[in-house]
Amino acid sequence: LSSPPAWPQRSAECTDHYDTCPANEAAENQPHFQGVTGLRNLGNTCYMNAILQCLGSVSPLVEYFLSGKYITALQKDCSEVATAFAYVMTDMWLGDSECVSPEIFRAALGNLYPAFMKKTQQDAQEFLIYVLNELHEALKKYHRRRSYGKGSVPRCCRKVIANETSIITQLFEGQLNYSIMCLKCESCTYKNEVFTVLSLPIPSECECSLQDCLQCFFQQDTLTWNNQIHCSFCETKQETAVRASISKAPKIIIFHLKRFDILGTMKRKLRTDIHYPLTNLDLTPYICPVFRKHPKYNLCAVVNHFGDLDGGHYTAFCKNSVTQAWYSFDDTRVSEIPDTSVQTATAYLLFYSCQPFSIPIKKCKS
Repeated sequence: LSSPPAWPQRSAECTDHYDTCPANEAAENQPHFQGVTGLRNLGNTCYMNAILQCLGSVSPLVEYFLSGKYITALQKDCSEVATAFAYVMTDMWLGDSECVSPEIFRAALGNLYPAFMKKTQQDAQEFLIYVLNELHEALKKYHRRRSYGKGSVPRCCRKVIANETSIITQLFEGQLNYSIMCLKCESCTYKNEVFTVLSLPIPSECECSLQDCLQCFFQQDTLTWNNQIHCSFCETKQETAVRASISKAPKIIIFHLKRFDILGTMKRKLRTDIHYPLTNLDLTPYICPVFRKHPKYNLCAVVNHFGDLDGGHYTAFCKNSVTQAWYSFDDTRVSEIPDTSVQTATAYLLFYSCQPFSIPIKKCKS
């Protein structure tokens, strides 16, 4: 799994604070659907609520926890976070409340990372990586490490099966293959790197598409001067051409749009309007031909960020597998939205799935 980034030292406040379930008489007369549940803000925890809503929209993950399958995989020495996650998913999917509190999950993660207990802004993408890593650590199983695709498959397209697997790696983990060519002797070497979140550069400050971001990420890059790489054949540092491709496409691929730019003491947020498709995102150009099993993806969730780097607010758009409708989640405030409202200039994280989601579990009858 991805290595968690060094924890950011931030003292900025979010623009949100504590909230409680809204007293909405109109909402009380409407049916309460599974998975359409608000989350209380515990004091600048909008980043956590947005991520929990997006993960709660991934039906295979939800079903794994609601069915109790996670219990047999739990590692005894690190089960607290996974157990707390299961409790929150159960409340969101099987409860009858319009909103629930994620306090038990924050407390479990806060025991490991005290920064989450502070009432200061945290980055949703960094929080997501910590959550996925902790769930993986709690649920991982060990397997013999092997390389898949030997024989007729060229080395550049081979993928390595990790010796640790979990529901997290099965759903979210992909693999990049880097082709590294020395521009002097033209020898090639290859490097594999796993990912759970793919951070994409934004090539324009005004307007672009998700495909533009992908093309920018996967285009060949030439490393010169201080960035030269040591060539084992030339036995010295040389200018190098590097190109990435996907050798293992995950079932759920998460794109992080790199809107926050920090250069020394200068901070800015790119407010580029990025157009992203709701259906049929084609990743064929970026996947090694041998492994193009799931080249097209459909959007299932979005994390939005409003405001600036030193303050702001997170919300989520999620497609519900029961109603097949999109919903806006703003802490405790939940509302159905049309498909046309899912495309916004505030998107920060995009969750795509290569397979349609089924209803994770039927609601228990009282």
